[in-house]
Amino acid sequence: MPAAYTSALAEAVAPDLLERFTRYVQIDTQSKVDREQSPSTPGQLNLSRLLLQELHDLGLSDTELDQDGYVYATLAGNVDGAPTVGLIAHVDTSPQASGAGVKPLVHRDYDGGVITLPAGGTQLDPGAMSELAEKQGHDIVSASGDTLLGADDKAGVAIIMAAAKYLKQNPELPRCTLRICFTPDEEIGQGATLFDIEKFGARCAYTIDGSDLGEIQDESFSAVEARVTITGIDVHPGQATGKLVSALRVAAEMIASLPSDRLTPDTTSDREGFIHPVSFTGTGETAHVRLIVRDFDDDLLQSHVALLREAAERAVANHPGALLEFELIRQYRNMRAYIEQVPEVVELATEAIRAEGIEPIRTPIRGGTDGSRLSERGLPTPNIFDGGYEYHSVREWASLQDMAASCATVMRLAEIWSRR
Repeated sequence: MPAAYTSALAEAVAPDLLERFTRYVQIDTQSKVDREQSPSTPGQLNLSRLLLQELHDLGLSDTELDQDGYVYATLAGNVDGAPTVGLIAHVDTSPQASGAGVKPLVHRDYDGGVITLPAGGTQLDPGAMSELAEKQGHDIVSASGDTLLGADDKAGVAIIMAAAKYLKQNPELPRCTLRICFTPDEEIGQGATLFDIEKFGARCAYTIDGSDLGEIQDESFSAVEARVTITGIDVHPGQATGKLVSALRVAAEMIASLPSDRLTPDTTSDREGFIHPVSFTGTGETAHVRLIVRDFDDDLLQSHVALLREAAERAVANHPGALLEFELIRQYRNMRAYIEQVPEVVELATEAIRAEGIEPIRTPIRGGTDGSRLSERGLPTPNIFDGGYEYHSVREWASLQDMAASCATVMRLAEIWSRR
């Protein structure tokens, strides 16, 4: 380990962590939108079966891969009366970029310059990535430039596995009972859908699915998806005068009428919400637009939905003969309302981060995690950093030192909970 990081506990787990992470990311686990089964893709099961075997080989109990693709296991505690606490990470990767043929590269003792990757002309430029600029001396892990790396969330998976192995091999370290779960299909918003909270049996849980060193997140967007279908009148263009109503043009008009100087992902930050088209498909007869709507405040979220609906209705009204279908799908709610009812869950995570010599960072998630829905369902589940950056892109990378710090934090958290 470079001199950039000094924790003995983090140094101890780093070699195993790196070996696991670079092995896991080579398994294609990309999930699929509009799944027809759980998990949505068979590749996720390849990693889940491997993890199940490794958990069994480590000597954990209650190891199980259920019919929906969830891996469960228990690392028994060694302190009488301590509660059971959950650790969760997801095995799938984003559909936004390829997860096939990942070739992990380790850039040892990063010198602070531009990292040019071998494929696609992709560069990791610290001038454009403020987080990378702070990692001089770290070991940086990237893909080859034409695929995702998969740090979201195989970094979290590797962190939990490495922590379980170290704690199992060092029984003198006090710990609460840890209940582990690896979920499928988080990236398509389904990771918590079939999660068995009763069987999990934890007092609370933590997703290891954040990013920046020291992050502890107990607040997320509230989220809905809007599915807009516009039906037009399609006729031969040579005979279209006074008859043609192009569904594609009506849909494009709707999108163009939405604000472009506000309420977009690229013009908002912090706690500002947005309306974001993510898919536009169809023909002159029928056009389909999918949009995600986000805000931390539920009332503001509803005002964004109302604005979108008005834009759709106005565009259709401008073209007699066009028809509109407007469907809203509830995705998740801001976890804060549920987690703030049990403040010790965040307080102890903050204590664990400080115990690792790191300054905690309380930040809202401009997105959601499995914890958003699990918290709403009754399992308080904030999110902890895992050392990955530039998620969902071919520029994705991770710091081994930050991953090791997360792993050490998880073990310190187990010790702190054992005193409750």
